[in-house]
Amino acid sequence: MHEDEVTVDAPLVGRLIADRFPRWAGLPLRRLESSGTENAMFRLGADKVVRLPRHPRAVDAITHELRWLPRLAPGLPAASPEPLGQGEPGEDFPWPWSVYGWLDGSNPVPGALEEPGLLAEDLAAYVRALRRKDASAGPLGYRGVPLAARDPFVREALAQLAGRVDTAAVTAAWEEALRAPAYAGPPLWAHGDLMAGNLLVTGGRLSAVIDFGTVGVGDPAVDLISAWSVLPAEVRGAFRAAVGADDAEWARGRGWALSIAVIALPYYWETNPPVAENSRLAIGEILAETA
Repeated sequence: MHEDEVTVDAPLVGRLIADRFPRWAGLPLRRLESSGTENAMFRLGADKVVRLPRHPRAVDAITHELRWLPRLAPGLPAASPEPLGQGEPGEDFPWPWSVYGWLDGSNPVPGALEEPGLLAEDLAAYVRALRRKDASAGPLGYRGVPLAARDPFVREALAQLAGRVDTAAVTAAWEEALRAPAYAGPPLWAHGDLMAGNLLVTGGRLSAVIDFGTVGVGDPAVDLISAWSVLPAEVRGAFRAAVGADDAEWARGRGWALSIAVIALPYYWETNPPVAENSRLAIGEILAETA
């Protein structure tokens, strides 16, 4: 938990709704269980969800999403959150918050996917569609920077993980990723966080992608992270072929997946076991592939 994180409960959210959106006051309201680290989520009635930042560093991501999501969502092959209203800071809550349309589906469970081959196809189609969007006026992605920018943070996390993971093997895999040629193409759109917690599936197929707080343009290799954090090894090649990733992009994508997992693992080891478990899984998948 962040030191400056606020407690968000149903009575507070009910007061915020009644004050800002009185037409929705009195609708059933319940907190949603989530492994997410940035926002609290509450289902409002049958067809809405309220999303509130848990700490100040999550605020910019919400305003960023509200700016860019309406421009990107049309034409994507999976549903996106539909903003229905924006709440303002008030006496009871210090930051902006939002109401979205409810999206059916559940998060895929790595290691227990219902239709891994079909999900791989769907994820590849989504990545390709997002890359085709006009990126000429897009903002630099949160993870659109060169992979080398992550190096000091990965090294710091590895020092904290000594004795918990095979740090020598992880270091070797990370240094291999750093040797990949840098991206030299035009900036392209990338979601930036295609982890299991930001994907919804129905019947094993990708039905929606949520949380666009990291969306932006740059090196799109970051959107390959699902290959190791979500998909099993047996469909990874099909995903790569469908995206069209060459050796350099694949290596950078694997590096992004490794860096995200390594940095998250010590931070969430005790405070968010689902995130830590997914990080351990991704690291294991990458080490198995690079051994």
